[in-house]
Amino acid sequence: MSATPEKADDLIVVGKIFSVHGVRGEVKVFSFTDPIENLLNYRNWTLRREGVVKQVELVSGRSTQKDLVAKLKGLDDRDEARLLSGYEICISRSLLPNLTGDEYYWYQLQGLSVINQNEEFFGKVDHLLETGANDVLVVKPCVGSLDDRERLLPYTEQCVLAIDLEAGVMRVEWDADF
Repeated sequence: MSATPEKADDLIVVGKIFSVHGVRGEVKVFSFTDPIENLLNYRNWTLRREGVVKQVELVSGRSTQKDLVAKLKGLDDRDEARLLSGYEICISRSLLPNLTGDEYYWYQLQGLSVINQNEEFFGKVDHLLETGANDVLVVKPCVGSLDDRERLLPYTEQCVLAIDLEAGVMRVEWDADF
């Protein structure tokens, strides 16, 4: 493990270590990628927790259906592995595959100003939630927003009319009373 991190503003969180597996220093990982196994395509991880940053190398990994088990280079002890619990797994944004057409990574949507068809400013996208039916935008009020309500908007073609990353704006078809 190395202590030389990537630039902080270039990092994107793609998973989190939440426990240990077995006695040989493997860790259990919750993956934020879709499908979850895609996290295993990235060999160099930057681990981050409460200001502490570490560089690690993935040796191998496997899926357990709901999460992953990973073996990190130089980590052979269960007690040492336990110390990594709670660390976010980050990679450089530049490693993410390019998307086509009107596809976006969640991190690109966070912080966008949300304006409806009546030019009412709802606030900014705080984060997204994954549900069974569709993803949901969590829009939090901010200075200049219509009111102080948090709104949950479906991230669907019917609701999201346009996204302009350069302008930092998302246009939606959503009534202010919903």
